[in-house]
Amino acid sequence: MPRRIRVHRLGLVPYAEAHELQERLQRARTRGAVPDTLLLLEHPKVITLGRGAKRENLLYAPERLAALGFEVHEIGRGGDVTYHGPGQLVGYPILDLAPDRKDVRRYVRDLEETMIQLAAAYGLRAGRIEGLNGTWIEDRKIGAVGVRISRWVTMHGFALNVTTDLDQFRVIVPCGIQGKGVTSLTRELDRAVPMDEAIDRLEAVFAEVFDATLEPSDAPPLAGIDPAAWAPEAWRDAPPV
Repeated sequence: MPRRIRVHRLGLVPYAEAHELQERLQRARTRGAVPDTLLLLEHPKVITLGRGAKRENLLYAPERLAALGFEVHEIGRGGDVTYHGPGQLVGYPILDLAPDRKDVRRYVRDLEETMIQLAAAYGLRAGRIEGLNGTWIEDRKIGAVGVRISRWVTMHGFALNVTTDLDQFRVIVPCGIQGKGVTSLTRELDRAVPMDEAIDRLEAVFAEVFDATLEPSDAPPLAGIDPAAWAPEAWRDAPPV
């Protein structure tokens, strides 16, 4: 039976706000208080540093980045340094992978496959590069993946360049990968791609890859949920002894 996933299109959301929402949803999903959820959104200009981030892949000093309008956040996902910004379609699935999808590698590949198939819907041939994550068109990265999984409930996810200003990537070594480029649907197609159109196609592909029925919702993702369901667990926040 297909799983049911509630989808929220949130528009432009500051990174810190979206991160806090993900953490709350992940805790609530772990406790069974919310269904599987997919957040689709964009961020203002932000640099995120994953657990494996190397400072040398940040090409500008923090003060210079701030002057250029970038926020910088250190976060708990896997991976190195990533840029998010307007025109980039970001997907944060909050999914319980139990009982039948408890395989981290499969989950990452499914996120990559979603972007590969979305590119194919536009007539573009995308794929993988051995030893590197994400989705590529030849040697140009069009989509990134970084995840965190706790008790088999996911957060973070994928970011696909739709109309992204690719010049913004010049402040970092994207994902710590030297000698590779970045691209977008707009650059590859040589035309503007409406974000709503890309989201429509993304939802169709995501449903197929994850064997799911997507249920759109206009309500806030935590509407009607008891705050106790997404509150941090006391033992996790207790000081060490």
